[in-house]
Amino acid sequence: MSIEPLIYAAIFVGVFFMIEGIYLLVFGKSVRLESKVNRRLELLEKGESPEDVLNTLRKEREQHTESQGLPLLAPLSAKAAQANIAFSPTGLLIVMVVIGIMGFLGLTFFTGAGLVIRLGLSVLMGYGAVYLWLNNKAKKRLALFEEQLPDAVELVVRSLRVGHPFSSAINIVAQEMPDPLGTEFGIIVDESTYGMDVTESLDKMANRIDIQDVKFLSVAVAIQTQSGGNLAEILAGLAQVIRARFKLFRRVKAITAEARWSGWFLSVFPLGALVLIQLVQPDYYDDVKDTTVFVPAAIVVAIMLFINVLFMRAMVNIKV
Repeated sequence: MSIEPLIYAAIFVGVFFMIEGIYLLVFGKSVRLESKVNRRLELLEKGESPEDVLNTLRKEREQHTESQGLPLLAPLSAKAAQANIAFSPTGLLIVMVVIGIMGFLGLTFFTGAGLVIRLGLSVLMGYGAVYLWLNNKAKKRLALFEEQLPDAVELVVRSLRVGHPFSSAINIVAQEMPDPLGTEFGIIVDESTYGMDVTESLDKMANRIDIQDVKFLSVAVAIQTQSGGNLAEILAGLAQVIRARFKLFRRVKAITAEARWSGWFLSVFPLGALVLIQLVQPDYYDDVKDTTVFVPAAIVVAIMLFINVLFMRAMVNIKV
């Protein structure tokens, strides 16, 4: 009975969770999104000047954009920017190398794979684990931002209706809302304090966050600034639209839950069956693996599985 496939999976899972451990060990609670007081206010409470806080937050948010032009690092940099990872690009590369080395050592001690296979798998583990970790962080942060956005827009609307200017309304949101939205709006407040136009700062945030509703907010404010109108009424309507889209998205997600799990099962089951066959009866394919049609048939099956994943994803990926 061969257990090497399970060892490969266990090593990959281990290095994946090792990234989170390293991240929390280096940065601690300052990188968590659960705190009710956003990070900008925490930095201000420590005695740092608003200018230093703005420079720190800008550096954190723009540090990954410079490496997005590199082919291999571009996907990592894009996800790191969306997730607002505290690791610098150099630190991220160091983590990737450390994870690759740990994977190589695990493959060396627990498997009998050749040197070339171990090197290739360790590189894939280092890159793949970091990418999956960044993708997971980015999804969580963007989902939380989307959930907070309607409350923030309604808070701006209430502030405008009682007579506050738009910049003051943004400042109230920056003080009252937790991360990630509170700090992002705080950057807008600080940038406008030091001379940047609020619409330009909103547009920069919309490009950085890359959420459709944030772009709607930026466009609505920009149009009102140029053509005039009742901004409170415009944003109130926008808040209703965002809440309706969010509610519809949750409903669609609930309706398609069974189909999504069926798609995952149908996509993963053949691979799981292959692993189980190798564990229970490693010589199951010995009678046919030396035939001329075995490799072409395996390639066709792999292509069909890939097409199955694409079709299953397309069937349940409903845009709202």
